[in-house]
Amino acid sequence: MKHLDEYRDPATAHRYADAIARVTTRPWTLMEICGGQTHSIVRHGIDLMLPEGITLLHGPGCPVCVTPSGVIDAAIAISGRPGVIFCSFGDMLRVPGGAGSLLSAKARGADVRMVYSPLDAVAIARDNPDRQVVFFAIGFETTAPTTAMAVLQAEREGLTNFSMLVSHVLVPPAIEGLLSDPDNTVQGFLAAGHVCTVMGFWEYEPIAERFGIPIVVTGFEPVDLLQGILLCIKQLEEGRAEVENQYSRSVRRAGNEVAQLTLARVFAVQQQGWRGIGEIPASGLRLAPAYERFDALARFGGIEVAPDDPGECISGEILRGLKRPADCPAFGTRCTPEHPLGATMVSSEGTCAAYYRYRRSEAGSAPVAEATP
Repeated sequence: MKHLDEYRDPATAHRYADAIARVTTRPWTLMEICGGQTHSIVRHGIDLMLPEGITLLHGPGCPVCVTPSGVIDAAIAISGRPGVIFCSFGDMLRVPGGAGSLLSAKARGADVRMVYSPLDAVAIARDNPDRQVVFFAIGFETTAPTTAMAVLQAEREGLTNFSMLVSHVLVPPAIEGLLSDPDNTVQGFLAAGHVCTVMGFWEYEPIAERFGIPIVVTGFEPVDLLQGILLCIKQLEEGRAEVENQYSRSVRRAGNEVAQLTLARVFAVQQQGWRGIGEIPASGLRLAPAYERFDALARFGGIEVAPDDPGECISGEILRGLKRPADCPAFGTRCTPEHPLGATMVSSEGTCAAYYRYRRSEAGSAPVAEATP
């Protein structure tokens, strides 16, 4: 725990909470764009340490949660093709689409396998030359470089039985989409530190200037989050709208240039659908023309990505910060991690999963005890 305990120190956390209370003179609404930050906030009660009037909204910071149900249905359809081995991260296996989930497809006989890295899927393709191996590529800019490296590795090895179903999404266009929403109430953002480790934070500077809103790149531990909130509140109180870097131990303004060049080589930017939110311009990645032979949708053909049908689930409004899990009549009853109605209850970074684990009492269920900083 060396180099981590100091970011979980209760005394330090309370000092930052006191500092936030001292500088706050009016109500402010902030939003974090990271499911890991959401879980840390709910688990440690960060929001409960803040002065009255400071509201934390939980944005679309979980890539599993924003993957459209139509893409999941396409994954299920591909997994059912003869001779296919379909590889995915574990969180995606239980996310419901319109046609069930990958786990239910596995129960029906599809060869669906959980992997920990795209390179695991490349290895499976290498070991099974008579099978078609498909990797389900999801995630923000954080995981996209590993997907790109898997494509390059498959190319180097000359693997003709490897392809990808790509549903990577980009954070800055999502922030712009939220700020352009007429229902938006967000006045400041806590940007995801791991995304900025790859991409830097230069992309956020035009957004802060255009919308007049502070953006603070923030880490994931209690002290990180409280310091990020303090920096954001200070800007709001002083009438500033800048990009600040709380997570300086990991993030540089320019980011990881090598990773960015790899992304630019393998992928092209496209309009992307976000589950519960809709289409956002220039917010997704697809394989560049030079690598389209690794596109699973093109390889298998006849598989359409249908529009979202949210049904009873209100995850779209939760991801936009318009509602909280307790506002859903199904939360904790008809919708649980064992029987989820939507992705926000499935993912380890989902907002509903966080509230179910740590704040069930807000919806009238038995409370779950958890230590606060």
